[in-house]
Amino acid sequence: MATCDQCGAHENLPYQCRRCGNSFCAEHRLPENHDCPGLSEWNDPSGVFDSGFDASVQNTGRTSGSDGVLDRITGTGGPLGYFRGNMSYVFLGAMWLTFALQFFVFPILLGASPRSSLWQAVFVLSPGHIEYVWTWITSMFAHGGFTHIAFNSIALYFFGPVVERYLDTKRFTALFFGAGIVAGLAQVFSTLLTVGPFGAGVVGASGAIMGVLGVLTVLNPNLKVYLYFIIPMPLWVLTFGFAAFSIIAGFGVAAGAGLTGGNVAHLAHLAGLLVGLLYGVRVKGRVGVPSSLQFGRGGGGGGMGGPGRRF
Repeated sequence: MATCDQCGAHENLPYQCRRCGNSFCAEHRLPENHDCPGLSEWNDPSGVFDSGFDASVQNTGRTSGSDGVLDRITGTGGPLGYFRGNMSYVFLGAMWLTFALQFFVFPILLGASPRSSLWQAVFVLSPGHIEYVWTWITSMFAHGGFTHIAFNSIALYFFGPVVERYLDTKRFTALFFGAGIVAGLAQVFSTLLTVGPFGAGVVGASGAIMGVLGVLTVLNPNLKVYLYFIIPMPLWVLTFGFAAFSIIAGFGVAAGAGLTGGNVAHLAHLAGLLVGLLYGVRVKGRVGVPSSLQFGRGGGGGGMGGPGRRF
């Protein structure tokens, strides 16, 4: 028995869409009934007429190149087919795997504590070593402690799959990495300009998650969300309320340290949110959105942190 990804109904014989890879009940099995991202690709005969048996039909009108190869690899039945529609959970798993490397593998097996140069060179995006390009990625999945990763995990778990379903996996992946990288670089460049190369570095996924939140806010600003599963509010109130807090705290009214001070990278939050809002404007009208969402998370959660600041 499986659950319909559109309505949540239990189905003994579910239908699996060949374009988005999700499972549906009989009522929502047609692409137009579940807002399938593949609808935009239906000018491709292979998307409409591919039966899976006739190679001549399957190849008719299909464009060659990396996109076709990627679709075959990540499509239903492909070696990486699981990742299509599930990148939110892949990113979530990568966060916890990186957390284990940070606080168990490196300190215990390699003798590299969080204050060591090796640990920092692997996990922290530092204003003194922006040329360590791998940290543009690794710092997104690294976190400063259990509370930090827990808040970010809750946010990604509830927001990520919703946005991924309505953007599609490719767009969602690009959004996540784009917002996360821009957020981290914005923070370290501001630190570099105001404090210098010896300022604190940054770790955390909040910049990427704020990008996800920004897209959803543009697509459906009045989406009803339940804060802590209890307090109902439109999504735009949550989003811009958190943005206002970041601005106030970032400029020192609450934190007394400015955008480059304290232990929370407020500028990274704002940069990630801005990327999400801009991307949401770009894709608005091309994708559908849900009418309600229930989740439990404080207004914006975690941040980059650890030996530097958290976002």
